[in-house]
Amino acid sequence: MSNKALLAQSNLQVKTTLTSLEEVLKWFYRITYTFLPSDIFHKCQIALTEGFTNAVRHAHRTLPETTPIELEVKIVSPWIEIRIWDWGEPFDLEKALQSMSEMHADPLEHEGGRGLIFMSKLMDELYYIRLEDQRNCLLMKKRIE
Repeated sequence: MSNKALLAQSNLQVKTTLTSLEEVLKWFYRITYTFLPSDIFHKCQIALTEGFTNAVRHAHRTLPETTPIELEVKIVSPWIEIRIWDWGEPFDLEKALQSMSEMHADPLEHEGGRGLIFMSKLMDELYYIRLEDQRNCLLMKKRIE
């Protein structure tokens, strides 16, 4: 028998616009506030914000505002999983993170890439996967126990 228990799960679809971030954050709060300690909630909220804004600013930068961004939050003890699906071009997350770690200067001083660094530092696991339907999925996982 598995120790995993599904505590909460929800999906949301929004337009490709930064103004959708307010709706995303309200949705995230409603789903997670009873299950997450405040420090983990804030780390996940920052990672979600960075992931969503990256989808809008980078993955969907040449796509119409009507292009959907899909999100899912799943709390399966002892983890929270956050997924963000976009329709952008493939992106090599591991290569980008490796490139930033090899910089001689502080990568946080550079304009690009800070969101990736925040996500990788705040979350326990971070993946960006190209799917067969030509979407990408950013998966972020954080231990909650």
